[in-house]
Amino acid sequence: MVKEIKVFPDPVLYEENSNIDRISDAVRQLARDMTDTMYEKGGIGLAAPQVGENCQLVTVDVSGPQRREELLVMVNPEIIETKGDVESEEGCLSLPEFKGTVRRAEEVTVSWRDLEGGIRQMQASGLLACCLQHEIDHLRGVLLVDQVGRLKRNMYEKKMKKLYSSEQ
Repeated sequence: MVKEIKVFPDPVLYEENSNIDRISDAVRQLARDMTDTMYEKGGIGLAAPQVGENCQLVTVDVSGPQRREELLVMVNPEIIETKGDVESEEGCLSLPEFKGTVRRAEEVTVSWRDLEGGIRQMQASGLLACCLQHEIDHLRGVLLVDQVGRLKRNMYEKKMKKLYSSEQ
């Protein structure tokens, strides 16, 4: 089921996100819903707080949104090692009409649990590394707009306030 994407400045995007202690049917259903939502909205990554669920769950598929061939579902993901750095321009489903350039690690090693409870680990570089860092930032309550300059952030905040006030 496609869920509503929470949009900046929704407070749910900044709340603490709890670890998932038990991988239940509800967690598996949330992962399916997040995957459907990510694909439907044309994203390559989605974190649980973006659909209003404050838990440590992300879905990522950098082959998307067209091909949908490399889905990763990560429970309690954690970056355990980083190497190098690179700048990349990113967008975010929770930040409509916003693009920002951020500095990220060029390579990351990530550990997580899969939906069967198994412990997994992988090294990633390029787009996948940037996407994983972006989604894990969401789990820490850090948004792309928090990582750009003050001027760009202020301009975006004004744009969103104007948009929301004109809709009401």
